[in-house]
Amino acid sequence: MAASARSRNGVTSPAVQDCILEPLCFPEDPVCCSGSSGSPGSPGSAGAEQLLVCLFCPESVPLQQKDVLLKHLLLEHKLVIADVKLVADLPKYASYWRRRFQEQPLTDFCSVIKTNSQGPLEKQEDYFLLCDVLPEDRVLREKLQQKRLVEVLEQQQREREDGSFRRLCMFCSEEFSGNRSSLLNHMAREHSFGIGLPDNIVYCDQFLEVLQGKLDNLQCLYCEKTFRDKTTLKDHMRKKAHRRINASNSAYDRFYVINYLELGKTWEEVQSEDDRELLEEDDDWSDWRSHPVSAVCLFCEDQSETMEQIYAHMKEAHGFDLHGLRTKLNLRFYQQVKLVNFIRREIHQGRCYGCQETFGSRGVVLRHMEVKGHAMTLPDASAWNQPQYYFPTYENDGLLCSLSDSGEDEEEARSREEVPVIAEDVSDLRALKESSVLNQLVRSRSSCS
Repeated sequence: MAASARSRNGVTSPAVQDCILEPLCFPEDPVCCSGSSGSPGSPGSAGAEQLLVCLFCPESVPLQQKDVLLKHLLLEHKLVIADVKLVADLPKYASYWRRRFQEQPLTDFCSVIKTNSQGPLEKQEDYFLLCDVLPEDRVLREKLQQKRLVEVLEQQQREREDGSFRRLCMFCSEEFSGNRSSLLNHMAREHSFGIGLPDNIVYCDQFLEVLQGKLDNLQCLYCEKTFRDKTTLKDHMRKKAHRRINASNSAYDRFYVINYLELGKTWEEVQSEDDRELLEEDDDWSDWRSHPVSAVCLFCEDQSETMEQIYAHMKEAHGFDLHGLRTKLNLRFYQQVKLVNFIRREIHQGRCYGCQETFGSRGVVLRHMEVKGHAMTLPDASAWNQPQYYFPTYENDGLLCSLSDSGEDEEEARSREEVPVIAEDVSDLRALKESSVLNQLVRSRSSCS
């Protein structure tokens, strides 16, 4: 969706600044950012001819501009469709629910989310969430997914049997005709360039067009860096062993059949499933390798794998003391979560949360907050202590994982206190010795002897 496609440094215009339709994502690998994201779909031109019609009014847009309609649904009708990228056929999905909403009230199908629930009634708004928690929606999504899988398998079978394939090799310009497998096997054998087995690929012509386009633009197929001429590009790909595609680039997902098999699962998730693990119980965790959580600063690009370092950075560089705020306001865990998500959202939108003034870029906002000292100036709790901030602004926000409950810290502090030990009363040692069990046993043995 449009909001998630923006970079972390981008600032939205005032007209759309509140329209973040799904979580953003911190950049993990610049290579992965190229290409389109989302669920795999047919790369043909049919999508441009399809119209996507609003579920409530005559508003319609071309399918390729679905973000425009999703924004319209949010602003005009207060409706959010969850996991839109997992819907296999969005026009048919929208058509189905358009008909159902005419038959029954919206509240029969959607979860209702009330914003500003603790504020005055005139400022409260109801938003509606349509998601697959509803069995009817789940069944619809699965049917559309199944229908798309059948279409993809039929297309794959046609490509297997197609004898009219004709194309030049991308590396040596040798021409191949007949079946597509002859070209793919040649590139793998002669040029060490493999994109997978021919039987695992669909829409092969479009796939090769995409790859050829990158080479024509002097772009490496793996790291996607651009070079000044073909000779430099070829040397780079050979020396760096970059004669392969980047499996993390989701733009290629639509060309592999495995991505159509199960609703909501990528090829990595499907491939990682091993039925043998269901038959064998292995409690050996000796090969476990934990990955450190990297947290990003609330205000800039600085990040660290140590939470203490990121807290210290925010305090020294930006004058923001999260620990101090937690203690001062007695924030519980979920209140901290909402506060972090609120600040992330405000900074992303180029707005100072201390005075609500909006600026054109992140850098200008940070300079303003530094000059005015607004980093520790929080608005009233009713502004950020809202249900919508339970949901992360950035879905891979490692800082959320490091938050702790203030009650836990108090219990930990109490556990470290010295526990007083009350000694026995030994004021009358003679009496204790006379009445001890051991002394009685010694007396009884002496009397017996």
